[in-house]
Order: sequence, then C-alpha cells, then structure tokens
Amino acid sequence: MTIQLPDSSGRLRTYEPRPEPLVVTTGAPFSSRTVFSAAHVVADPYADVSPDSPATVDWDATLAFRRHLWSHGLGVAEAMDTAQRGMGLDWAGAAELIRRSAAEAKAVGGLIACGVGTDQLTGPATLAEVRAAYEEQLALVEESGAQAILMASRALVAAAKSPADYLDVYGHLLRQATEPVILHWLGPMFDPALEGYWGSSDLDAATDTFLEVIAAHPDKVDGIKVSLLDAQREIDLRRRLPQGVRCYTGDDFNYPELIAGDEQGFSHALLGIFDPLGPLAAQAVHALDTGNTAGFRELLDPTVELSRHLFQTPTRFYKTGVVFLAWLAGHQSHFTMVGGLQSARSLPHFARAYELADGLGLFPEPKSAEERMKTLLSVYGVDQ
Repeated sequence: MTIQLPDSSGRLRTYEPRPEPLVVTTGAPFSSRTVFSAAHVVADPYADVSPDSPATVDWDATLAFRRHLWSHGLGVAEAMDTAQRGMGLDWAGAAELIRRSAAEAKAVGGLIACGVGTDQLTGPATLAEVRAAYEEQLALVEESGAQAILMASRALVAAAKSPADYLDVYGHLLRQATEPVILHWLGPMFDPALEGYWGSSDLDAATDTFLEVIAAHPDKVDGIKVSLLDAQREIDLRRRLPQGVRCYTGDDFNYPELIAGDEQGFSHALLGIFDPLGPLAAQAVHALDTGNTAGFRELLDPTVELSRHLFQTPTRFYKTGVVFLAWLAGHQSHFTMVGGLQSARSLPHFARAYELADGLGLFPEPKSAEERMKTLLSVYGVDQ
C-alpha cells in the first residue's frame, strides 16, 4: 500500500499513506476564542469558460463545504481572498456568494462575516468612487445579515496620496456601519498590488495610521485581521489596540503561538489554513476552552509545516493547495478552480501537500485520497 511521489528534484520516492484518519468530533461554539475559517469556492467543472470568463460556481458544493465548517463550530469568513476575490471571482460572483452563504448561515445558526471591498471598480478610480464602491458592498453585506469585514482595496492604494486619504475613507465607512466591523490588513505577500497600504511602505508608519483609524472609531471596530506573516509585529500591534478591539490573526505561518497567546493577551483567528484544517483546528481550540494550552499546541503545532508549504511564495497561490486538499478529502468531486487556478502550483508541490496532509490524518477516507492522488499523478505521466 504505497504510492510513488515526485520530489522537487524530479525523482520519484515511495510513500506509505496513513491507514486511518485523525479521529475528531463535531463541536459546539468555542468559548475562549472567536475563530473564522476563510472558505474557498467550488467551481463548476462542466462550465465551458476560459480563465478570463466570469466565475461559474457549483453552489451546492460550495454551500455544503460551509456547512462542514459550521458543523465543527467554526465561523465562516466569506468572500475573502481564499474565495479568490480578485483572482477569478468578480464582484457579481462575490455578491451572489455573500447572499447565498448568509442565508445558509441563518438557516443553520452559523457564524458568518463577509468581505467588503471595491472590486467592482475595473480601472483607475477617484477617492470618491472608491468610497462609493465600498458603500455599495457594505450595504449588501449588512442587508444579508452578516458581519462586515472591510478588506484592503487595490483601488484605494492606487488613488490615495497620503495617510490622510485612508483616514478619510475608513472614517466615513465606519461612521456609516450599523454594526462593528472587522478591519483587514492584507500584506503584499498575499497581493502585491497592496504594497504601501495605509499610506506607507514603512510598516511602522503604516501601523500608526491603522491604529489612528481604529482609535477614532473604537465602538465601530469589532477587531482587526492582520495578514503580514510577522508574528512579533502582530503581537506588538495587538498590545496597542483599544480595550475591547480584538486581534484576529491572519498569520498562516505562526498561528499556534499567536492564538495561544501570552500573559499580555492572545489573538483570535481568521485564517485560510483553517479551510483544510477545519476539524483538527476546532478540536485544538476546544482544548483551549478547557485551559489546556499544551493540548492545543500538541494538536496544532504539527500543522504548521503543511501551512507553510501551502503558503510558500508566491503566497497568493495558496488557494490552489487549499482546493486541492478539499478534493482529496472528498469535499468536492473534482480539482477545477475558477480562473483555471489549479495550474498555479507544480506536481511536486501537490505531492508534498498530499504527504503532509495525509500524515496529519486530515483525509476522512485515506484510501480514497490516495486513489485521487494517483489519478492526478497519472495525468502527469507518473505510473504506479
């Protein structure tokens, strides 16, 4: 019961798959942390489209995956970059996704927050147009009954001339928001077009502007989601937050230590890696709920190698690995992505992702995952 996997040097090596999955239980909502999984979308594999065509989504499979996450007590962060916002999913598709997922969350009692951006703007825009685009999306999310996540905007970073422009735009949106929102700082490693966000490429100066936005409207900010892949910077930032404003880690490299926290505080979570890790992550957080930090780290620390592999540079292509693992785990019947993004990673990358995920026991049916992996290998000419 072995499988031949290619390594980065182009040689084949023998791997013996794990015979049994990790045993996990479905869980109640968490008591010690608020945890969101940024969820992927499932493409319609039969749609006759090109990479430049509007996304065609398999809604049944997409919503089924969200029910899977909710069943383990996780919240769903919807229409974020994990859902390929700006990388295959346009605003029309994102709007439909928000409507459908918010309705599903209401039906099952699931926690949901949805991304608010400006991706309906397709060319150069003025600050007024950026603000109007944000307003349109904020209204849709609030009307759906979901919490809003104000995402970083490519159009804003292109239009802004100074930190004052960010203060003005975000101040306007926070005054308009009917409920506290989550502010999202996505680093350029996830989206190169966001270089210089908050008015400076100097992260210390950018942090000061970010904190100034929050300090002006602390009652309208539930929390911040930080995706800079710098653990110490996140720790320093969360210690400077106003009382009552949460820090949601988006650091897919250092999440166990950041969620566990220290004597001065901890981070909640809003993570793309919790898409493939959902059940295991939930079990780990339930350990924290009982005060068992060592048990939490024992479960979650071994997952970091897989996460760092999926999020390796170019980091923005991590979605390919996330969807690949969803296919192997049986959450969808195919490995097709909107925008043709299944081609963004190499066969050795997929092989290592399979090996690491299998070693963690992430596949409910290891034999089925092995057969699917062998199917992919055969497409690339690797005979078993």
